[in-house]
Amino acid sequence: MPSLVRIHRPVGPYSLDQTLSCFRHGAGDPTCRVVDGAWWLGQATPDGPATLSIRAYASAGRVEARAWGPGARWALEAVPELLGAEDDPSGLVPRHDVVARAMRAHPGLRVPKSRLVVQSLVAAIIEQRVTGKEAFGSQRRVVRRFGTPAPGPGLAIGLFVPPAPREWGVVPSWEWLGAGVERARSGTVMRVSRVAGRLEESANLPLPEAHRRMRSIAGVGEWTAAETAQRALGDADSPSFGDFHVAKDVGWALAGRPFTDDEMREELQPYAGHRYRVQRLLELAGHRRPRHGPRMRLPTHLPRVLS
Repeated sequence: MPSLVRIHRPVGPYSLDQTLSCFRHGAGDPTCRVVDGAWWLGQATPDGPATLSIRAYASAGRVEARAWGPGARWALEAVPELLGAEDDPSGLVPRHDVVARAMRAHPGLRVPKSRLVVQSLVAAIIEQRVTGKEAFGSQRRVVRRFGTPAPGPGLAIGLFVPPAPREWGVVPSWEWLGAGVERARSGTVMRVSRVAGRLEESANLPLPEAHRRMRSIAGVGEWTAAETAQRALGDADSPSFGDFHVAKDVGWALAGRPFTDDEMREELQPYAGHRYRVQRLLELAGHRRPRHGPRMRLPTHLPRVLS
């Protein structure tokens, strides 16, 4: 199967790894692979499944993207936005020394815009209220069961394309339960699937309207909409309020103690327009509060995930 090719030349310092790493949901994510420095993404585009391979040539100042499958042309047209070409970090003025150091250490970070709203939204719903280990296992099982092997060479590296936006609605309830996803979360995915067309349109809306459209769905709150906007909408100003770890880690980095969500909201207010960018920079710089307590345990009332 022949590939289509597109060359993108980022402006200024640029890091492909820092920009795309937010799309990887665990080391075993079947929709995202990193092989010999190249990022491989399985995408459920409006035109059909696509395999997208992206490799940076730093010395030449270019990024080469190749795509296969029915959605290849759509995927390549979206590459500049995916790589953060619309993102402008220049307005971020550091108000904490730790933020200034993180900016200097990671000047190549860009906030991506995949335009694949439902693909990111479903992944965020699966990650609601559970540990990362459980969520990543659930996603692997459902995607491998109901997605499709990625076109072209994606198949050889075990890459999968997740179900198309409307196809999430055909996953039976017992399959969700078998993957460790209880009815509250699977029900939210079903509601998302029923209005998939309107949700995909959110990529063309102003960010406040896009958030309102996502949050009009029962089960999609501030955290879920933010996690989606960070990846699908290029939203540099939606930090992960409501996350089990983020406020605590941000507080530890900025003030030497864990924050509540309200405290993080207040402390990040001077960074309006770049609040998620600050969160991401601190993550990339490795700022985590010390983990002295017991680890969160997976629930025992759900079937064990085997894949």
